[in-house]
Amino acid sequence: MSEELERQTELSPEEEYELWRLLNQVRDAMMRLRDREVRPLGVTSMQGGVLWVLRSLEKAGVVATPAEISRWLFRQPPTILALLSRMEKLGLITCTENTGGRRQVRVEMTDKGRETYIAFARKREVVPRVIGVLSPEERRRLKLSLTKLRQKATEELVSIPPFLRV
Repeated sequence: MSEELERQTELSPEEEYELWRLLNQVRDAMMRLRDREVRPLGVTSMQGGVLWVLRSLEKAGVVATPAEISRWLFRQPPTILALLSRMEKLGLITCTENTGGRRQVRVEMTDKGRETYIAFARKREVVPRVIGVLSPEERRRLKLSLTKLRQKATEELVSIPPFLRV
């Protein structure tokens, strides 16, 4: 039996559920705390995340598209399109259709979006406070474990035929 298969068989349904529940509870609580922290800026943590992705893509010289943002944030394109529409109404971004032959939407931050991104990036007290309960060694191990889980989950997503993906 392979090492990976052996590890999988050691996971009881109770342990699987408990780990799944804990991962979701931590994620949900962190998102709610971050939303509360950035609410005075007039954005949600997800909108701030989009601004962060836009800034990262810009620095890398990559054209920001809804599909690219979806990939970075692990969200379905329709979810990202609705989010981008709300952000455009808030004046944080502009979405323009590329006329260069391919039908592609380009997403860019406005001046207001850049100002909001800077404020969002500076307002970061709650995440370090929560993660700070872990020692540097615990944080290193957590990062390795989460990276390993993300890699496996991504591999599993790729192996699912497109017509079966949710």
